[in-house]
Amino acid sequence: MHPQTRIKLSDERRQRILDELVKLYHTEFDEELSAFQAGRILEFFLRALGPPVYNQAIADARAYVATRIEDLDAEFYEPEDRQ
Repeated sequence: MHPQTRIKLSDERRQRILDELVKLYHTEFDEELSAFQAGRILEFFLRALGPPVYNQAIADARAYVATRIEDLDAEFYEPEDRQ
């Protein structure tokens, strides 16, 4: 049994990807892919690639937000009157 990934696809997105996978196999490999086979391939890639891609996206977003937070003082700081 394979561990479940927390990455979930909506039914519409999943179906769109499955359709594209079937089309890819047909045009690139001249092979017919059943819905079951396409589903297994998609699940494999979600397990194998999903977590690293997801984690990299989180790291990239964190770095982006950290940079913007650092810029906050420089961009919006208002000097206070010290009288």
